[in-house]
This record gives sequence, C-alpha cells and structure tokens, in this order.
Amino acid sequence: MAEAASTREGTLVLIAGAGRLPELVAASLERAGRPFRLIALRGFTGRPLKAKADATVDLLDLAATLAHLKAWSPAIVVPAGSVARPSAAAIFNAGAAWRNREALRDIAAGGDDRLLRAAVGLVEENGHRVLGVHEVAPDLLCPEGALGLVKVDAEADASIRTGLAVLDALSPFDVGQAVAVAGDRVLAVEGPEGTDKMLARARALGRKPFGRGRPNAGTVLVKAPKVGQDLRIDLPTVGPRTIRNAHAAGCAGLALRAGRTLVIDRAATAAEADRLGLFVIGFGEAA
Repeated sequence: MAEAASTREGTLVLIAGAGRLPELVAASLERAGRPFRLIALRGFTGRPLKAKADATVDLLDLAATLAHLKAWSPAIVVPAGSVARPSAAAIFNAGAAWRNREALRDIAAGGDDRLLRAAVGLVEENGHRVLGVHEVAPDLLCPEGALGLVKVDAEADASIRTGLAVLDALSPFDVGQAVAVAGDRVLAVEGPEGTDKMLARARALGRKPFGRGRPNAGTVLVKAPKVGQDLRIDLPTVGPRTIRNAHAAGCAGLALRAGRTLVIDRAATAAEADRLGLFVIGFGEAA
C-alpha cells in the first residue's frame, strides 16, 4: 500500500482507451478526491467520458500526446482501457501516422500488447512516470475471499490448485492469463483470442457433441497475471460477461488473483454470479 499512498499527491493524467475501465478509473479518482486531467483516444474512448476530456488525440499521434504531457508536467500518467479492434475514426488520421512514422516503425509488426508497451516506453523516455490502474484505483481490484454467496466445494478447490500450477508453469512462455480446469484435467488455456473465446472452447471440450450432457464436475476458470507481467498495460480483467460465459462453459466458479485482477462493476459481477450459482473467490499469494 506504500506505492498507492505515494500516488495521492501530484498531477495525474489518465489516458483513456476503450471499454468501461477508463470510466471506472475516473469515478474511483473522483471518489478519492484526486484531481486529474483526461486524454481521450479518438475512436476508442466512450462518448460520455470523451465529452469530459481535456484533450482528444489520435492513437497514432504520439507527438500530440507528448506535447500535452509536456505542457501539463504531470507527476503520474495512467493508461486505462484497450486499443483493440479500432474504429474508422481511430485510424483515419494518416497525417498523424506520417508525423510519427519513426516512432511507429518498430511497433507496426506487433499487436496491441507491443503497441501499448512501446507507447509506455516513449512516455517514460520523455520523463513521465507511468503507473497502472491497480496502483491508483485499488478499489477496482478483486479482494481476497468470496465476492458472492456461493461457496467453493472440494472438487472446485482441487481444480483451482491445478489451474494455479498450470499458469505458474506456463508463465515463462507468455501464453495467457487464464485456464479452464476440471480436477486435474486442463480443458483450455487462454491464448491471444482472450478469455471469452477460450471459455467457448472449454464449453465444446467439456461437454458431449452439440452441447449435450453435463459439464465436468468442478470446472473452474482460474485467472491470474503471468509472473513478471507488466500490470500497467495488461491487468487480468473480469466482469458480468465473464460470469455468463463461464456459466455457459459449465464452470462452477471463478478463482482470481486477489489484488492483481480487475473486476468490472464488482456489485453487478457478484450479483450475476449469485444468480447463476457460481462462486467468485479472490486468492492470495499463498494459495
């Protein structure tokens, strides 16, 4: 908590991508009474938050972003939200791409993760400190213990232990942040396609053809960051949709690394889990 406490003073700039997360981070900062400036990414930031932005820039216009940061001299810069599947508005400004062609040359061959890492690197190279959502809005993280009313049974507990062992073993290979497990059987490991599509594969593998039959007993979705993962740009995230997809895949519940997994709309996520009869539990380092 020393890191979180140290971020309470000084100007903060929130760079908002797509999704609900930037809105939730902004709300968390407002609840904490923390003043901040907001940079919206054209074609990504949601309309309500974009309307409150201090500046709007193109994703590829790194020079404009750095110019704003230089003018504001923030103590902290926090990126939040995704930049996947850009809209036409996000990629329309070819002029911005041309102006930043030197910085973008080595990024173009990579995916979203490489793009975000490169952007963070450029911000840091220009003298700004970059922190993650988990460091400035800890109230958005999964707490240790149960989020809902459903309890973990012995079969699910065994699956959780298997899932943790699998994720630990795969961490050096940068494979993914989640695994669907039933006892000692691994149903699916998350790849670049993300958790939702991984759960769709787990549903197909865990049931009989055409979705018939009962799912494997004790099936659990285990989600945790990779060892050494840069949590500033790639924090594991779940929400109500994850709960619904896990239920469709036959999961008895979700096990999440406490303090290292974002829960979008925690109350709604817990309520959806209770409605569908799934447990959601945050486990600590000793789990």
